[in-house]
Amino acid sequence: MTAADNLVRQLEAYGVEHVFGTCGHTNIALLDAIGRSSIEFVIARHEQTAAHAADGYARATGRPGVLLTHVGPGMMNAVTGVATAALDSVPLVAISGDIPSYLYGRHPHQEVNLHADADQTAIYRPFVKRAWHVHRAEDLARFAERAFWTATSGRPGAVLLNVPMDVFSRELPGAVEYPLPAYAAKAGLTTADGERIAGLLAAAERPLIYLGGGLGVEGRRALRELAEHFEIPVAHSLMAKGALPDEHPLVLGMTGFWGLEITNEYARKADLVLAIATRFAETDASSWNPAYTWSFPPSKLIQIDIDPAEIGRNYPVEMGVVADASLAVAAIRDASLSHGRITRPDLLRQIGNARQALFAGSASRGRSDNFPLRPERILADVRAALPDDAILVTDVGWNKNGVAQCYPLPAAGRFITPGGASTMGFGPAAALGVQIAEPERVVVALIGDGGMSAQLPAVPMAVERGLPVIFLVMNNRAHGTISDLQAKFFGRSYGCDFTDPQGRPYSPDFAAYGRACGADGYLVETPAGLGGALRKAIENRRPAVLDVPMVNEPVPTPGHWNITDIYQGRF
Repeated sequence: MTAADNLVRQLEAYGVEHVFGTCGHTNIALLDAIGRSSIEFVIARHEQTAAHAADGYARATGRPGVLLTHVGPGMMNAVTGVATAALDSVPLVAISGDIPSYLYGRHPHQEVNLHADADQTAIYRPFVKRAWHVHRAEDLARFAERAFWTATSGRPGAVLLNVPMDVFSRELPGAVEYPLPAYAAKAGLTTADGERIAGLLAAAERPLIYLGGGLGVEGRRALRELAEHFEIPVAHSLMAKGALPDEHPLVLGMTGFWGLEITNEYARKADLVLAIATRFAETDASSWNPAYTWSFPPSKLIQIDIDPAEIGRNYPVEMGVVADASLAVAAIRDASLSHGRITRPDLLRQIGNARQALFAGSASRGRSDNFPLRPERILADVRAALPDDAILVTDVGWNKNGVAQCYPLPAAGRFITPGGASTMGFGPAAALGVQIAEPERVVVALIGDGGMSAQLPAVPMAVERGLPVIFLVMNNRAHGTISDLQAKFFGRSYGCDFTDPQGRPYSPDFAAYGRACGADGYLVETPAGLGGALRKAIENRRPAVLDVPMVNEPVPTPGHWNITDIYQGRF
């Protein structure tokens, strides 16, 4: 038995069903072993595509995504995808092949060795939870167990398992087993602490629950019951959209740069904030300027997070709780039942009026028959055509911010987006992994032309796998969000728009590209064309590329972001 054979048996024992990646001379011994197993290798045409697909699969399933890359340029091409998963706390195990262990420092083919001796693991160390470099075949199984445990325990994240190619091929005297813990207990909240927090919430005059992306599905029911018992409004970060249904009367919406005025005002004036599984990212906190969103003090903060490093990182806390968010919320919910119900009818009316105005205004703008289409018309047609349980996987720009801000996500639907890194190119590739994880659901990659251009390999990968992903390209022939920023603050847009040699707006024909790859391609040429193309693509259940001309409009930004101060010379 080789170390590669043993590793594959180990992956099967861990429940791994798919490995995403690309081939190379340093990893084909492992690929050969995978080919003789129950595991399916999902080949990609680019390593970043593979990394985002593994990330999307992990987000959809809750299980770790597994990525296989080649030495040097292969594992470096995957950096952006692995870092995206890491910054969003997504469990991902990256396995990279490396040069032969006995040739380190001699500059063998593709070795990363210019200013340090053959240490390609250093490339990943700034963002992975841990990087292991295997020196002996006997250590591979032990390191693999540590990699999976580290990726999935505590605050999930990405890890690297770096394996010299000769180690894969070295023989072992027999099978080496390193099982994962049969049961992993999660850190909960004591009864006394649950009662203390419940008492503080009951006594607060203007409490707020602020929700981040780290609350699992199992904790969302408890959160809803807690919020309803005390009628506490719930604000959320970008990553937490959909944790409570958009139509719930206590949902205030997003805070910060893209947040509503009522959300930011309520957050700023709250006397007690219960923050759950959030790091208070800059865009969600108005660049941490107390004049706009959060004001600690005088507001008091109770912060719950599985990662102790996040407690008090950006704001002083009244009470810091290191615990699994779902267990903690359930404990607080249980303790709250000993307190009487609280009603806040005036506040509910204010929230309802603000949310109704938001969605009604977006719907009104979405009825425009202008062509190219307004972005909110695109979102309105998407919402009308998609089944309620469809999954939207977005990129960056209008497709992310517009959906997060003003798209009424159905309770059965799901919204997956790159938060921490805000990575252009995430959407097309991540949608592939989501579709593999959810083969019966409609999956739409809602992306800009920049994001589509960044991940053209996603389309042939969808065709090869028979994945009916719908790639909907909101095509404004520009890096539109940045073009708008530059035009607003510098008086013109330069270096942000795509043009031909004569200066005319230029774009590839993405629909034709889709057809060239073997997918269906739809070029929307009239205001009414998008709805029909979407419905046909959903009905056909085939990979499809929809090229939708869109006017370049700025994303509504009612909150504050420090970059606008910098543009105006206010530092």
